[in-house]
Amino acid sequence: MPLARRTRATLHRLARLALAVLLTVTALVAPSVTATAVGEDTVRNPLLADGADPWLQFHDGNYYLATTTWSSQLVMRKSPTLAGLRTAAAVHVWSETAADSGFNFWAPEFHRLTGPNGTRWYLMYTSGTSANLDGQKLRVLESAGDDPMGPYAVKATPMPSTWNIDGSYLTVGSQLYLLWSEWQGADQSLWISRMTNPWTVTGSRVLISRPSYSWETQGGRTNEAPEVIQRGGRTHVVYSASSCNTPDYKLGLLTLTGSDPMAASSWTKRSTPVFQKGNGVYGPGHNGFFRSPDGTQDWLVYHANATSSQGCGSTRSTRVQPFTWASDGSPSFGTPASTTTDLTVPSGEKGPITAAVEGAAYTLVNRSTGRCAGVAASSGADGADVAQYGCDATSSRWVLDPTADGYYRLVNKASNRVVDVAGCGTADGTDVRQWAWLDNACQQWQVTPTSDGWSRLTNRASGKVLDLADCGTADATNIRIWSSNGSACQQWRLAPTGTVAVVSSQSGKVLDVADCSTAAGTSVRSWAWNGAACQRWTFAHTDNGYYRVQPTSSSGSCLLVASGSTADGAALTQGSCSATGSQWRIEPLADGSVRLVARHSGKVLDLAGCGLATGNALVQWSWLDNLCQRFTLRAP
Repeated sequence: MPLARRTRATLHRLARLALAVLLTVTALVAPSVTATAVGEDTVRNPLLADGADPWLQFHDGNYYLATTTWSSQLVMRKSPTLAGLRTAAAVHVWSETAADSGFNFWAPEFHRLTGPNGTRWYLMYTSGTSANLDGQKLRVLESAGDDPMGPYAVKATPMPSTWNIDGSYLTVGSQLYLLWSEWQGADQSLWISRMTNPWTVTGSRVLISRPSYSWETQGGRTNEAPEVIQRGGRTHVVYSASSCNTPDYKLGLLTLTGSDPMAASSWTKRSTPVFQKGNGVYGPGHNGFFRSPDGTQDWLVYHANATSSQGCGSTRSTRVQPFTWASDGSPSFGTPASTTTDLTVPSGEKGPITAAVEGAAYTLVNRSTGRCAGVAASSGADGADVAQYGCDATSSRWVLDPTADGYYRLVNKASNRVVDVAGCGTADGTDVRQWAWLDNACQQWQVTPTSDGWSRLTNRASGKVLDLADCGTADATNIRIWSSNGSACQQWRLAPTGTVAVVSSQSGKVLDVADCSTAAGTSVRSWAWNGAACQRWTFAHTDNGYYRVQPTSSSGSCLLVASGSTADGAALTQGSCSATGSQWRIEPLADGSVRLVARHSGKVLDLAGCGLATGNALVQWSWLDNLCQRFTLRAP
């Protein structure tokens, strides 16, 4: 190993050891939810205190953020506001325990590409062995659908025979390329190769940049983290230079000036850095790019340190700032924003936004009538009334989307608009309607369980609850806000619709019937997503707020606590839908996850021992309020 690489690896290893204890503890503790102001006009850095190698995208009404973990888990956060990422729950969307690839997760990036299975998210990250950092290689995952949070299936290790890190995608014309960083002699350099799909490289590997200027060699000869930005027909690659252990870690620029990305001569390197320390910000680097919600602004996301003595560890925080474009068509980043600078939130963040927010759909069933909240005439217009209709109406399906600080917005699947209190009124009887998202408290709701699987929905602005007018039974009975009085007209059953994947917030793995067997007594376990029918579940209502949870691989079978046991640690199996232990209620939690509570025992679905391994047991356990008992329902 070259000295520079050995030094970097040693520094990374020390940082990893320090972080390992912290991550082991925090992974098992329930996320802390602290209310923040809504409708923020400004945001300050840092966005996330421990957030190295950040990747941030805005998609379908939410920002999504992933950062380096150093652990065996990939973490993602989401929020409808940039500032909300601070308090957004850390959800583990993938985990791995294999000896050659289950450790030291670095630099995750998720890209929305058209692959062999259609439009999917491809999550590429670096991982290796526990012993040292010599086995680090790129890994590629593919999402089940169009949700950046998965679930994900493993696709490949694109270059299994060499050390390679910091992978990213480039598309020129219709050709997809892989960019990455790899050693050649004493230099950590940038490389490119063609791809036949988002996980397979083909043909030659070409070196396109090695550290050659003095500003690229501070503390180590380093070019890494190549990131693509394209505008006006021009292609640029922004990369990180010098050692991350120094305050001189910074950004450089390559521009594609030739016609063939596979020719080293087609790339021109700027002789000076394009972003470096300043304003009390040290080592700014490992960047990414995202667009504002209205698509009019370009933003830079990067990590940096607060002092010159901090290096490659957990002190690196996620930061953001907008940037502009120079007259020659290249990006102009300026200087790092200080931690006392108020940045105006990205353009369009405060709405109006209509977006097909990702997530499983629910119906909102009223306790007094058994009928559902829907939109009058299935209208797609702002101001259309929210009222009571049959539960099979297209407009009666809603996504419960967390706002990252203890509340939800209720997004209609048909119209892409949210439940809104008319005029932000606070009086009893104020009408409820649908409206484009405006990032205000009148459009946010707190979900509070009452009894037997029913919940109360409380408006953030008024403190009043969602109420069915006079408990009316007819179609089009108005839904409004009213002071809470405990009546059945103010209680709602949140009923999952369609087929869902039940995903662990601890491991990113899904509920799976062993070997897709149809036999009674077959274990239900945790397994990496593979799209099989035994990983797809439907919720069949029984009474009150209880459900039978059924695998599509065996529609006559149900998720069951073995032998109807009430003991902690009792195993979950597939069995008779009439057996004791076969009914569950769903309780949405403040962080956007749910807990599944067994009717007969009052105990919750639990990932045994918080294990990350494929095949790990699922059991019931008393509520401990940790990530191992939190799950998300996703539309595969």
